[in-house]
Amino acid sequence: MHAFRRSVAILTVVAACVAIVAAAGAQPPRAPLALEPIGSTGEAVWPAFESWARNEDGSLTLLVGYMNRNDEVVEIPLGDDNHMGPFGSGDMGQPTHFLPGRHIGVFSVVVSEEQAQQKLTWTIRVNNQVSEIAFTNHPEYYADPFLDLAENNVPPMLRIGSNGTQLQGPQLGIAATYAVTVGEPLTLVASASDELQADEPESPEPPPGGARERQRRAPLSVTWKKFRGTGEVTFRAEGIDEGSELTHSFDDVAGGQTTTMVTFSEPGQYRLMAIGNDASIAPGEGSTRQCCWTTAHVDVSVNP
Repeated sequence: MHAFRRSVAILTVVAACVAIVAAAGAQPPRAPLALEPIGSTGEAVWPAFESWARNEDGSLTLLVGYMNRNDEVVEIPLGDDNHMGPFGSGDMGQPTHFLPGRHIGVFSVVVSEEQAQQKLTWTIRVNNQVSEIAFTNHPEYYADPFLDLAENNVPPMLRIGSNGTQLQGPQLGIAATYAVTVGEPLTLVASASDELQADEPESPEPPPGGARERQRRAPLSVTWKKFRGTGEVTFRAEGIDEGSELTHSFDDVAGGQTTTMVTFSEPGQYRLMAIGNDASIAPGEGSTRQCCWTTAHVDVSVNP
């Protein structure tokens, strides 16, 4: 009888332990705190609503970015863990490839004023942490992405391909589409120019190590990055170190044409982003300014 009681007691303890483990495994995702210090891995990715502007046809352009609190790239495919709403399929042009740090004005969404009043949401779930923003046409978030009144500055012009359309400012849609096989180099041609005059007086040289020194940029540049896709993307160009990101810099705002080779490690559907930057602070550098850069997205079908 005593042996039976001991067996029942042991089974009860084991069952309780299993229940605790099951409960721990099923616990709800942790909501990250807004002012938590940045971690290294296992952290959240925060969506960010930057600003909105009104278009000539009455529609609204919403500018969106993100903050990846990890010190490594995070891949979050479209679906339950990376979706936008409340209407549509959940895919409104958001990235699936999240670079470390703060990235401003990564993509834009065009909606009607009625849709904007529904408070669109972007939800990201990664590392058992859910982050979500709701954004709408709140007056305090209005900004003009095509004109910086403080410096009377406008975004540079960007063209994808030899005969592509001239683009200026944050863009919606796809500038070009290509098809290639795994490991086969694809040639990307992009041209950039700016309206500012190259002979305008330069700002005084900042002191070494100062904040302004860290903010110095080339007068004009074109940067290629991965935006979507499961495999590794490698960019190459003559005289520039190859890598998962590549920047062409110009000596003056007259700009010119750039040629970049890109290869893909796996088959699938990819989206690349090209950014035309002038010498002002650009997205991804922690600035709250909403001008002046130009984005373009390129879709690539990669076959085995």
